[in-house]
Amino acid sequence: MKLLSTFAIIGLFFLVSSFEGTLSTIPSVDVKTLDGETVNIKEYISKDKVTVISFWATWCSPCKRELDAIMDIYPDWQEDYDVELLAITIDDARSLAKVPALVETKGWEYTVLADVKRELQKALNFQTVPQTFLIDKNGQIVYTHSGYSPGDEYELEDEIKKLSE
Repeated sequence: MKLLSTFAIIGLFFLVSSFEGTLSTIPSVDVKTLDGETVNIKEYISKDKVTVISFWATWCSPCKRELDAIMDIYPDWQEDYDVELLAITIDDARSLAKVPALVETKGWEYTVLADVKRELQKALNFQTVPQTFLIDKNGQIVYTHSGYSPGDEYELEDEIKKLSE
């Protein structure tokens, strides 16, 4: 019985260790540009910049409110912290056609990518949008946030600020 407990503890340790490792970096997964070009998400994670990844969808009102709120302060973030924001839509192929017009109407100056097959979403293991990931200059996920309430963008800014100190 003691031997079985020992193996269970060791197995649990390795399970937790491997789980933590998978969430610490952005996986190598292909996404699409709005022009339909296939690119690997890692191509957009710069080693010399802090990167914010915001998952959203055209049908998600909180997502659009979050990206609107960040847009108001994003120029300051770029100047003060040299941060890059990737807005990744999880819209399916049918609703993806609405994305370019929405982005233009909103005036979002983000890099917009599409995870139509939701492969990146599955790899990062989250269910709902908006979902935000903060990536440090070493490519490590250092902060995540699910949902949006007014003011969350300032909490995110505080986390970004910590990385530039």
